[in-house]
Amino acid sequence: MSKPLARYAALSGYVELSRKVKIDPISMMRAASLDPSSLDLQDRWIPAASVAQLLEMSAAASGHPDFALRLAEHRLLSALGPLSMSFREQPDARTALQMLMRFQHMYNEALNMQVTERGGLSTIEVTIDTGEPAPVRQSVELAVAVVRQLLSSLLGERWHPVSVTFTHPRPVDESTHRRLFDAPLKFSGAYNGIVVYTADLDQANRFADPGLVSYAQKLLESQVSHAQPAIEDRVHELVEMLLPTGRCSIDQVARSLGVDRRTVHRRLAKVGLTFTEVLDSTRRELAGRLVVANRHSLTEVSEMLAFSTPSSFSRWFTQQFGVSPRQWRKQTRPADPADTRVRPDELPDE
Repeated sequence: MSKPLARYAALSGYVELSRKVKIDPISMMRAASLDPSSLDLQDRWIPAASVAQLLEMSAAASGHPDFALRLAEHRLLSALGPLSMSFREQPDARTALQMLMRFQHMYNEALNMQVTERGGLSTIEVTIDTGEPAPVRQSVELAVAVVRQLLSSLLGERWHPVSVTFTHPRPVDESTHRRLFDAPLKFSGAYNGIVVYTADLDQANRFADPGLVSYAQKLLESQVSHAQPAIEDRVHELVEMLLPTGRCSIDQVARSLGVDRRTVHRRLAKVGLTFTEVLDSTRRELAGRLVVANRHSLTEVSEMLAFSTPSSFSRWFTQQFGVSPRQWRKQTRPADPADTRVRPDELPDE
């Protein structure tokens, strides 16, 4: 079984918060084997374990154990992607939660939510399973905080939970927890989650537009068939992520997916592809994009695409595109009369 994935939307607001707490978001993301340039691609899938690792490292590097809670405060409803519209138009919080649990695989495969009711109270339990034995405290706090915010978006700003529980020990400073959750806190508990009055879940959503409910549901249903990334998409995205690290191999891709290399070969073969074909097409796509972007020297581009030497990259590029990298860059970017010199680290034509 493949390891769980999450959407880049899980890191919404990450760059802004990182700069605010004086850490470099670019270097942090690269250390977690994530591509900073893909942050704008909110619907792109990445290993949930990498997201969890990034949050843990960021909390440690910044000296802010409440890093994930601060990140939650930057989160918008739109981070749910196709779910956001349907969530907002549900008739009550109970129905909205049921919808989130039904379609939770559409935004984070590592997240699981369950609701149990007893004695007029409902417990919303959150678990995170990234498929790896690694710390997930930050991911858990982010998920619980987002659930609280989602409920507030339906029940109003004055609403607050009955209590909030975490399995990890009480932090030295819990001021952010108190401010964000506005409820009694318990640490070293038996679960991670929120307790609410069951009656609150049945309150009518005064923000819902009855005329949009049916439309939003149909829109969401149309997205379901596309929610699970196909194997070729998963491999493509992992290759794109791993190439700049110099660790892009079928063995590394297989480890990231939580399977062996034979399974990757077999699944790709079912859709008529080989790993080499996916690697080549991804490298070609990246090459065209990076050369045109002009943000990196061509020597840097050759290193990012894992070529042993700049000249081998130049020869490969010419075979793929019919012109050298320098010619491709020159003919695909706007002419600048003042820019007539060749950069000293540009690759020569082969």
